[in-house]
Amino acid sequence: MSLTYKDAGVDKEAGYKEVQLIKGMIKKTHIPGVLSDIGGFAGLFQLDTKSFEEPVLVSGTDGVGTKLRLAFMADKHNTIGEDCVAMCANDILCQGAKPLFFLDYIATGKLIPEKMASIVEGVSNGCIKAGCALIGGETAEMPGFYKDDEYDVAGFCVGVVDKKKIIDGSTIEEGDYIIGLPSSGVHSNGFSLVRKIVFDKMNMKIDDYIEELGCSIGEELLKPTRIYTNPVYELVEKFNVKGLSHITGGGFYENIPRMLPEGLTVEINTQKINTPTIFKLLQQWGNIAIDEMYGTFNMGIGMVMAVDKEELDDIKNLLEEKEEDFVVLGQVKKGAEGVVLCHQ
Repeated sequence: MSLTYKDAGVDKEAGYKEVQLIKGMIKKTHIPGVLSDIGGFAGLFQLDTKSFEEPVLVSGTDGVGTKLRLAFMADKHNTIGEDCVAMCANDILCQGAKPLFFLDYIATGKLIPEKMASIVEGVSNGCIKAGCALIGGETAEMPGFYKDDEYDVAGFCVGVVDKKKIIDGSTIEEGDYIIGLPSSGVHSNGFSLVRKIVFDKMNMKIDDYIEELGCSIGEELLKPTRIYTNPVYELVEKFNVKGLSHITGGGFYENIPRMLPEGLTVEINTQKINTPTIFKLLQQWGNIAIDEMYGTFNMGIGMVMAVDKEELDDIKNLLEEKEEDFVVLGQVKKGAEGVVLCHQ
């Protein structure tokens, strides 16, 4: 009897079914510039060069990390794709770039069309929030490499910025103000520590209801990473935003110094931050030192901006008009420590 690809664990028909399930989701993300439809060998996007004097393409790639393990445990897959878009789109936004298009890559042990479509649903929702188009992707069925019920997700985002508007932090100076925009929760970093605390130390189940959170621990931890294109890109267009820092792995201590020129530091009053309950519980359950918390998690602030002191009031007014929560965290000062956190 002759062998087939299906005998080896790869079901081509399942792949064809997945494509049919996700076509509509992808179409929802299309913006001006998209020239291709799903099914080709590559995605096509026409760059609007008339809107930029010297257009510079900005790219970023990332995954979701061990947060995927929680999606497996909860058997909930329609938010994890949004996390993937957020991790890429937020990073290129830090250079002042407007996200244009996104591609995803999903590898799995067994291709279940409905599960893969659920993941792409999250990717599609993320692209809509980021204002970019999903123009292609790849789903790889890899039996014997991944377990049948597991997968990995990664993505790649491309944006554009005018060369004279690139944000690299080089113009930040003493006296500039630091504004923080709230996170939606733990986002997509620190989950190796989260899992150790929640499932190893506290012996919780993914669907355990936590009264202080008003939901199960799984529902809280699987909240998708916030995408900051709106309102940040509007601020970048209208004001002199000098630096942007996406608070990801390494928390405040690693990410804020990345936008600062040498010889400058930021003093932040953490008492001004409305820290979500989940972080307080993780700190309590794990007996985690406060500096370790701020060196691992976003602690309620997902995006940080350095702005000119002369524009602070106007920026605050715009954020208030858009009903966006924000907090003035502190100011830039001379120093070599990168960031100084004041907890009292």
